[in-house]
Amino acid sequence: MSTPPTGEPTGELPDELPDELPDVAPRLRELRRGRRLTLETAAGRAGLSPAHLSRLETGRRQPSLPMLLALARIYGTTVSELLGEIPPERDPIVRAGRTEPVEADGWTYHQAGGSGRAMQPLRVQVPYGAQGDLVRVHPGEEWLYVLEGRLRLSLGDAVHVLGPGDSAHFDSLTPHRIAAAGPAGAELLFVHTLLQSPAAELCLGGGAHRR
Repeated sequence: MSTPPTGEPTGELPDELPDELPDVAPRLRELRRGRRLTLETAAGRAGLSPAHLSRLETGRRQPSLPMLLALARIYGTTVSELLGEIPPERDPIVRAGRTEPVEADGWTYHQAGGSGRAMQPLRVQVPYGAQGDLVRVHPGEEWLYVLEGRLRLSLGDAVHVLGPGDSAHFDSLTPHRIAAAGPAGAELLFVHTLLQSPAAELCLGGGAHRR
């Protein structure tokens, strides 16, 4: 399961990187040490060699955008922050009725959080019979909490039926299917971290429309 496009989870990305990134090297070293990661551990998680990461941290090599995306992910930050950009101040309050619901393949999504953040919360209405055969696999984590109705959650080969008050928290790389378990449908709160995946392509595709 995923969500309507509410902004890149890794922050606003530039179309291309500038030729000189003078502040990136010390920032990369500071973030790694702040996360208590060795050079070898951080490099392994980012798919780099320790020598390559060392050169990035000392300014002897300039990182590519894919490298910055990988490093931002493991350090829990954004590419914009790595580049030293100051993000605009965000309103922490989301008022009821401020955004219109979005429909996609029978499901209705209500935005419940701010855009452009790593964590995306939604309130989702799942009608019976909608998207029940769609298997999803993508980077990130998902958490859901059933408000009304009964929900069928398939995680790999396991099938779980959840009722009001039940919740689930799982790795999105586990193949998963989500469907209403009864004709009355279901309503749930849903939170996800998409990490490197573009939100618009994971769920909505070309069939989304606002109402």
